[in-house]
Amino acid sequence: MTTSTQTQSIPTGSDRRGTVTDPSARRRWTALAVLALTALLLSLDVSVLYLALPELSADLGASTTQQLWMLDIYSFVLAGFLVTMGAVGDRIGRKRLLLAGAVAFGVASAAAAYASSPGQLILWRAVLGIAGATLMPSTMGLIRTIVTDEKQMMAAIGVWYSCFMGGMAVGPLVGGLLLQHFWWGSAFLLGVPFMVLLVVVGHRVLPESERRVGTRVDVASSVLSLATILPVIHGSKEIARGDGSPAALLTMAVGVVMGLVFVRRQRRIPDPLVDLTLFRSRGFVVALAVMLVGGVVMAGVSFLSSQWLQLVAGLDPLGAGLWMLPANVALLVGSASSARIAARLGTGRTMATGLLVCAAGLVLYTQVGPAQGLGLLVLGMCLTSFGIMLPSTLTMGVMMQSAPPERAGSVASMSETSGELGIAVGIAGLGSLATFVYRDQLAPYAAAHPGGPAAAALDSLSVAVRAATSLPAAAGHDLVAAAQGAFSTSLAVVAGVGAALLVGCAVVAGRVLRAR
Repeated sequence: MTTSTQTQSIPTGSDRRGTVTDPSARRRWTALAVLALTALLLSLDVSVLYLALPELSADLGASTTQQLWMLDIYSFVLAGFLVTMGAVGDRIGRKRLLLAGAVAFGVASAAAAYASSPGQLILWRAVLGIAGATLMPSTMGLIRTIVTDEKQMMAAIGVWYSCFMGGMAVGPLVGGLLLQHFWWGSAFLLGVPFMVLLVVVGHRVLPESERRVGTRVDVASSVLSLATILPVIHGSKEIARGDGSPAALLTMAVGVVMGLVFVRRQRRIPDPLVDLTLFRSRGFVVALAVMLVGGVVMAGVSFLSSQWLQLVAGLDPLGAGLWMLPANVALLVGSASSARIAARLGTGRTMATGLLVCAAGLVLYTQVGPAQGLGLLVLGMCLTSFGIMLPSTLTMGVMMQSAPPERAGSVASMSETSGELGIAVGIAGLGSLATFVYRDQLAPYAAAHPGGPAAAALDSLSVAVRAATSLPAAAGHDLVAAAQGAFSTSLAVVAGVGAALLVGCAVVAGRVLRAR
């Protein structure tokens, strides 16, 4: 395959001791800082919305299903377009794609901030997902262009990953501060100045990557991937809501068929979006599965935890953000210590240990009740955050070692895709499971108290809290108590399912990767 370099990458010379001697080193690390800033924003944007959801849902009158779509459409669309945008970046240049995506991200953020209906917000969140898909693979690809020395490249990737985790850590606190003083749209406007800075500074300091001449983006494969994911997720959500109609089952069946067509096409075309030969490696498959399952479990549990803190514990957004801060500190500690632990225990044992610690934290979630449990929830969040980071920071290395060097780009795209898809599936799947359990638990109360408020409370806990204000004090208190109890039960069920999934992953990872 022929390649041509449009703009030379920044030199990366070093002396015998490994100290950078190139006079352009300052520009190189400035460029890396720009890419790290992008990673911080992408993670910050997700975690900020968790706290803004109750306020914006009340303001826009969003139903439970619409709330789930507001959250998961971003990660869902991002996951669907990651591989495609990686191919586009290979063709037109990653810098060009990054800057174009930054402009689109800024515009969509401003539009989402002033959305006047749930449908508008869901639409602009989808546009944000497409724009985000241009940013993530471009940043990782440009890191490889900027830094060619292997040790320096690993350090640069570590900085990028730390910033991504840092965004998750400070997101709840930043979101709490914003929502304490401004309206929910400020959570979206936060991204606008970041994107302006990225465009202005990035245009000057970022190098352009090599472009693949003579290749084309397989649009049909991109369409098929979306046609696989969207129907499956939508159908599963409808079934979890209690709609086991033929239409929901048919929707899922269409997604499965499209998935089979997608796999068949990847085997036949010369430049597939997904290199299926990578799945011949057991280590690659296990690492990818751990990343996917971890994303599913943590996304679903994090979504419910933020809701419990505000709607059951009665904390305001800032208070909820402060109580979530210890867990995010534990997340950073886990990320920083995973390599050292792996050096002593081995990769397989470290990943298995982390998954078991995370599962233990989820067991604490199952003991959280509506009247008490704040301390248990915070301790559980700390254990899950620390535990999940031990395998999460090692999966990329396992996947890279399991694949030939020329497939490194494809591996990176698939890793990012699985992580983002896990977030989308976690919020959609486990969120829908929580809704099903909540309604099942609250149904007896609604049957015993026929009328508008009790029936409306079946929609979600936030609706139940609003509906209780129309009742006398005693009746309103009883309705809220019943709804909070049902929600706590749904949290316990989701945590139990997540713990079981993680224990299964720990057993498999420990066996398959024990030689590493």
